[in-house]
Amino acid sequence: MTGPDPDHTGEPLGSRPVSEPPPAPMPTTSETPVEAAGPVVADPQPWAASPAPPGDEERWHPGRWQSGPAQPPPPEAEMSASEQIDQRLDARMLAVRPLNEAMGLLPVLIIAMVVGSGGGWQLPLAAAGAGLLLINGFSQWLTTRYRISDDQVFLRSGWLFRTRRAVPRDRIRTVDLTAKVMHRVFGVVTVKIGTGGRKGAGMSDELVLDSVSRAEAERLRQVLLHRAPVGSVSTPVDSEAPDGVAADPTASGATAQNTTGEEPGTVLSKLDPRWLRFAPLTLAGLTAVGVLAGVSMQWLQELSIDVDEVGLVRDWVGWLSEAPIALLVVGIVLALFVISSVLALIVYAIRNWNYLLTRETDGTLRVRRGLLTTRAVSLEEKRLRGVELQEPLLLRSARGGQVNAVAVGISMMSPESSQLLPPAPVTEAHRVAAAVAKQDHAPTRSSLSRHPAAALSRRLVRAVVPVAVLAAALWALTTFGSWPSWPAWTATGLLPFAVFLGVDRYRSLGHALGSRYLVTRYGSLSRNTVALERDGIIGWNIRRTIFQRSAGLVTLTATTAAGGNSYDVVDVAEPVALGVADEAVPALLQPFLIGGNARDHRESTHRQPVPATTSEDLNSST
Repeated sequence: MTGPDPDHTGEPLGSRPVSEPPPAPMPTTSETPVEAAGPVVADPQPWAASPAPPGDEERWHPGRWQSGPAQPPPPEAEMSASEQIDQRLDARMLAVRPLNEAMGLLPVLIIAMVVGSGGGWQLPLAAAGAGLLLINGFSQWLTTRYRISDDQVFLRSGWLFRTRRAVPRDRIRTVDLTAKVMHRVFGVVTVKIGTGGRKGAGMSDELVLDSVSRAEAERLRQVLLHRAPVGSVSTPVDSEAPDGVAADPTASGATAQNTTGEEPGTVLSKLDPRWLRFAPLTLAGLTAVGVLAGVSMQWLQELSIDVDEVGLVRDWVGWLSEAPIALLVVGIVLALFVISSVLALIVYAIRNWNYLLTRETDGTLRVRRGLLTTRAVSLEEKRLRGVELQEPLLLRSARGGQVNAVAVGISMMSPESSQLLPPAPVTEAHRVAAAVAKQDHAPTRSSLSRHPAAALSRRLVRAVVPVAVLAAALWALTTFGSWPSWPAWTATGLLPFAVFLGVDRYRSLGHALGSRYLVTRYGSLSRNTVALERDGIIGWNIRRTIFQRSAGLVTLTATTAAGGNSYDVVDVAEPVALGVADEAVPALLQPFLIGGNARDHRESTHRQPVPATTSEDLNSST
């Protein structure tokens, strides 16, 4: 059951044919076809072009090259001579790319030279590696070309195996300007052009230009997001993006300083140093510990280093083997907590340094952040379909949350592109959600209707029964076997937590329907509140398992072309689900109803109001 997206931007990429007018005739070559939707095509042929037969020139058509008599291009496809020239990447990439790749190998090289087994092989190996990096960087610069016409973006690269991409400009969703340390040193930027396509099957969802000058990066951002004709936007030579555009205004609502020649934007949110207190409550620290441990073990194995032969490590292992188990467990937990907290603070600072969210005068939301690697992501507001407030359990315990955009062409699997606000106070999260939605009252703060008591029973059963079965099995092994008793006691001790989890999951359920948004909330370990624009809903799915059928419940799923593509109203009574669906998008569900209409269901729902809760009520009670 689907309906049209009112903005005609909600269809999945690759599902509709490319019907843009053809650009000017391309130079005659013997190269492989270009696919307009974005797949990568390998071409083992040499770079040199071969002349075409007289009177038989190649013509561009959406999705393919064709040979035949040359046809005059339409007037809208005419370009100036400078616009027909393929552009190279900035020559500074000859130094930037090898240095960036060498920095990733530097720790391995240092360990090899310090603790290696000798033999004098380290320096020749390092020299050979440096030579390969230089050759690779030069070949990338020599063979990479890009060109932007009034309706297409072309990119070709490769030496032995050549790849070519042609993406319609109306499929461009985001422009991400990223600058790593070496990029910032040499004054260049990596431009990532997000198309919102699905990865896999030989297709990438973005075009990457590594590296271009800051002025060129800002020009590309304006041209691609404004849908402006090529050559109509100029950027000063001293433009700085993203390194210099993330100015630090002094107050929310002020205008961001800008050196790019465009009008300044309105600041919606900026980093507050007090937000660092939320860093230890995220999983970034534990993730960093796991990554460091895994990389260290891999390096030690690759370099044939036996840690048991290190005297300090051997002494520590001996001391720990003699320590009481309880003391050992407490010590490991405390050490892990301290290390993960410190790493979480470092990761938070590196990722979100100079964070700034602005609304630009060109109709885009722009997020800038980063300490070592700076990023500036621009998102068109016309592709925004809602906002999502995420409150993981630990973050929620400190009244914190983060905000993501629900937008066409941006997947929830790409948090770096969709995140509008890093972990911050929940009051700031609601304020940002209201500012992004251009509402006086945040839709994520709406009063939500409680779900039936049968939903509580389902959550208690799903949370408690598995733990109870595990505890019973462990007690049986302890009683009739030779198992120790501490696993059984541990499983038994988890029963109260299972009950708490089930109750909390039920209390997190809720939904509301406003004049503009459908709001749904679910989850406990990570509670998500999604405010989805009613105009962005293109279909409904109603699911009912055998257990839901016995309880009189259904799951209503709103499908959309934005974000995660579907959002659930979980375990709601069937009349309520039908009423919500019909009122949110009138007449979309009605043809599929049997023995009545959705209006009857909606009226029956309105005759039986249910109590409402807000996120503040849940936070205070929890």
